[in-house]
Amino acid sequence: MQALLKLLQFLRPHWRFAVMAPVLMLCEVVLDLMQPRLIQRIIDYGVARSDTQVVLGTASLMLCFMALAGLSGLGCGYFAVRAAYGLGGDLRAALFRKVQSLSFGNLDNLETGALITRLTSDVNKIQEMVMMMMRGMVRMPLLMLGSLVMAAVISPRLGLIFIVILPALTIALIMIIRKTFPLYRQVQEGLDGVNTVMQENLAGVRVVKAFARTEYESRRFALANNILVQRMTDAVRMSSRTTPVMMLTLNVGVVAALWIGAGEVQMAGMRVGELVAFINYLGQAVITLMMFSTLTIQISTAQASAKRVLELLESEPILMSPGHEIKFASRPSGKVVFDNVSFNYSPANPDLVLKNISFEAEPGQTVAILGATGSGKSTLVQLIPRFYDVCQGSVTLDGVDVRKIPEEELRRHVGIALQESILFSTSIKNNIRLGEPDASFEKLSTAARNAQADEFISKLPDGYEALVGQRGVNLSGGQKQRLAIARALLVQPSVLILDDSTSAVDVHTEGLIQEVLGLNSYRQTRFIVAQRISSVLNADKILVLDNGEIIAQGTHYELLDACEVYREIYDSQTENGVITYSGN
Repeated sequence: MQALLKLLQFLRPHWRFAVMAPVLMLCEVVLDLMQPRLIQRIIDYGVARSDTQVVLGTASLMLCFMALAGLSGLGCGYFAVRAAYGLGGDLRAALFRKVQSLSFGNLDNLETGALITRLTSDVNKIQEMVMMMMRGMVRMPLLMLGSLVMAAVISPRLGLIFIVILPALTIALIMIIRKTFPLYRQVQEGLDGVNTVMQENLAGVRVVKAFARTEYESRRFALANNILVQRMTDAVRMSSRTTPVMMLTLNVGVVAALWIGAGEVQMAGMRVGELVAFINYLGQAVITLMMFSTLTIQISTAQASAKRVLELLESEPILMSPGHEIKFASRPSGKVVFDNVSFNYSPANPDLVLKNISFEAEPGQTVAILGATGSGKSTLVQLIPRFYDVCQGSVTLDGVDVRKIPEEELRRHVGIALQESILFSTSIKNNIRLGEPDASFEKLSTAARNAQADEFISKLPDGYEALVGQRGVNLSGGQKQRLAIARALLVQPSVLILDDSTSAVDVHTEGLIQEVLGLNSYRQTRFIVAQRISSVLNADKILVLDNGEIIAQGTHYELLDACEVYREIYDSQTENGVITYSGN
């Protein structure tokens, strides 16, 4: 329950609704407790004496009480919905902010499907429980206590039925609920699996179709779906046992009340109306326990969800802000130094991805990083904007350790076009303006021209206002990469990183991009991650990576003479007829 109680703090902004719901429920309970007594009056003083006036008068009073109880219930439901949905909205917003604040290292360990489940299904379970609790936390104890008192007032002897039935029923419910709780946690984990498969297939549907893997992915989804269905079936089968147990108890109680009550009517002068009222109170008590069991199961499912939600909310970013942050007084020149840097992604895995990396990039220089797949090229450049922290050594920008620079400021001075060109479902203009939403159209179009994107944008019917499909589905790979480069250029960073971001661009267009960037090289230090020789020929410095280590660095011609690995890469690409770009 601790997880749920912690999350109930999100009710504070909605406390007025949270208070009004129980108050109105109190009114409804009091009015409901009056109903059996009024029925008793109709039977004993109206029907038994053939007094039509008593019947009509009491029936009219019952109708008034029922109407007031109904209005109170409606009001309680309204305020409960406002409080619960307010909590759900605030909780989802807090979870989204938390996900946005997490480091790359955190997100590497979280599946997208699991995150979606926590922001949607888990939050829904919690808000449904809160909504039900708003009604039940007042109704159940008061209706139970009121029913017991009213029944005891009618007949203390018949009241012994409650003493026998209710404890036995309570023990049975507790046993069912204890077995139900872990089952609902497994249901949410099964839902994670289904969401993960769905998310991957929706995002990669073209790859699935291209490789004719539809049947395989269908079987993969069916497996995850069957696991979820089985877990849901197990959970519902266990929780559904409460209803027959309740009905059996109620029927046994009614039979016992009629059996004993018949003798009371004949021998002890008990009225028929009192017996009917007693049975009604017995029904109210048992139905209250049924509500309690339903709420408890709801709490069980919400508790399982609350633990998962709280686990995410309480997770701390792996990258912690330093106690003493250093801000640049002016735009940094862009000098980047790697000093004996080593790195691995997880402390649990001692294998280093990068080993003893040392080099300097002077302001305005172009540094290219070349190497085989998996050699650590992308990892190296991701240390500059501090997507990850080094395990050993330091990375500095203008002599300041990047760990001492506030993240937002550091990333304002370091622009990056990632390997995967992620675009959002909005206009081309807004996609380019992501890093600078208020940029003028002139600045926007200049960045697009420098990235060789303006030409194809201008040919679109809506130009810069054209909508980009989800993840850029209506654009080619080269177009998406050029938009990503334009987005990085727009913020005019001191350091520009192109992480294999021209791999889908033709050699001629790549040459034009390099030419424009070369003309503006005095403004920024550039890092180019590539596997194509054509992308690195004109770099001031080329780093050759192999298995996480720099095995050589120098210019193109220096490396041709001194580095066998570089020469092999060059020879293999030219032998295969790869078109290279050699400059102006």
